[in-house]
Amino acid sequence: MPYTRPWLNRSDQLSLLKSRGLVVTDDQAAEEYLARIGYYRLSGYWYPYRHKISSGNTTKTYDQFIPDARFIDAVYLYVFDKKLRLLAMDALERIEIAIRVEIAHVLGEHDKFAHINGTLLDKSFLKPTKRRVPSHKGWVDRYNKLIKRSKEDFIHHYKKRHGLPLPIWVAIEIWDFGTLSFFYAGMKGRDRDAIARKFNAVDGRYLSSWLRSLNYLRNLCAHHSRLWNRNIIDQPIFPTGTAAGDLQHVSGAAHKARPFALFCILQRLMKEICPNSSWHTRFKEHMSHFPQDLNGHCTTKQMGCPQNWEGWSLWQ
Repeated sequence: MPYTRPWLNRSDQLSLLKSRGLVVTDDQAAEEYLARIGYYRLSGYWYPYRHKISSGNTTKTYDQFIPDARFIDAVYLYVFDKKLRLLAMDALERIEIAIRVEIAHVLGEHDKFAHINGTLLDKSFLKPTKRRVPSHKGWVDRYNKLIKRSKEDFIHHYKKRHGLPLPIWVAIEIWDFGTLSFFYAGMKGRDRDAIARKFNAVDGRYLSSWLRSLNYLRNLCAHHSRLWNRNIIDQPIFPTGTAAGDLQHVSGAAHKARPFALFCILQRLMKEICPNSSWHTRFKEHMSHFPQDLNGHCTTKQMGCPQNWEGWSLWQ
């Protein structure tokens, strides 16, 4: 269907929102927000306030807003989400670096060029595949592109002095999170399990799943995408029974499809990597300031937060 909506200046954008029932108490401030953040980006945050009618298994969303929906509530939600992404990135950076170091340490003991030595990797990683996870050959192609694009001085210095290939403890410093998570999934089971146990992730199967989901989370944060009520596509798997430990409350399908489950994984790993960190306290403090609107249309339940989660041992 052809796109027919016209370009609108900010004043007209605001008039359109008002005509649809959105309450605006300060026109000048609202236009400034539209100028800095953008109509389209903010639309994801006033979407929960649009009028909806459900019939059977389908829900139709209309342009009109529910009664008392306010422009400022969408702004508050946007600011909350921005800070939520920053908290996620803080933990993701520490986790990514710690796992890089451990992979290089474990595989480097076998062979300093273990990342390009197929005999040290899982057989399934060496076979061509039509699945989303690339084969080792595809991974090496991706890795070589990272080397070629790298502007890092240490890469140029090493190539000039020693040539290629790079030892794994050097090479791993230019891997992005996706490259890291794909490689970890292709390691031999014994090596994956050894690393997983170090980070209290039960075994390599679970840590592999968590890294894939955290890579999805990182991509959302890096591209400034809406996070707080996102439907998680790359959903993690969780252990059950006693192995679940302090993750037992988020192992259900209803929870792992929402961002809160990923923050629980971040905290589980952070407790091992940075046991003295105040990250969990900052997360709880931020969640206590969730900008709930006047009529309760947006709540932390839409993030996947169960009741009284703050009291779980995971968050102490």
